[in-house]
Amino acid sequence: MSEGEETLAEAFWAVARILRGRNKEALAPWDVTPSQFRAVATLARHGRMRLSTLAEHLRIAPRSATEVVDDLQERGLAERTPDPADRRATLVALTAKGVTLAHEVRAARQAESESLFAGLDERDRADLARILRTLRAAGPDEPGRPVPSDRGDVQPRAGTGTSTP
Repeated sequence: MSEGEETLAEAFWAVARILRGRNKEALAPWDVTPSQFRAVATLARHGRMRLSTLAEHLRIAPRSATEVVDDLQERGLAERTPDPADRRATLVALTAKGVTLAHEVRAARQAESESLFAGLDERDRADLARILRTLRAAGPDEPGRPVPSDRGDVQPRAGTGTSTP
């Protein structure tokens, strides 16, 4: 690579910024922040869960998750219910309005993504999707996903309650 030439990582982050900007624009009609939509999308994907579990999925502090859910609840997008298995715990779930929002925003974000990738032919799109899925699978980026240790063995993520020999 010659001096001044963009690295692969720099190109990747530039495209990620473009996609993030387009996704933020796609959220505008619903007056939803990216962090609120991440919570809505997580609840749409995984269903009802404890606030602590939502915080883990979002990789934010439990107090921050409480604030996000407060905002969603105020807007009628989420609701809290007592956990039948533990009276001290609270579960959070999307309301019907929240589910509708999740579907509408997902469709709008998909349309924005499609327009970004429209310049690629089908083969390039398939190759890019394959490469990104390979990279995602190789990285310990999901809550509860085992993390390789310095010794080469696999350790559970903190707070998952699971162990790996």
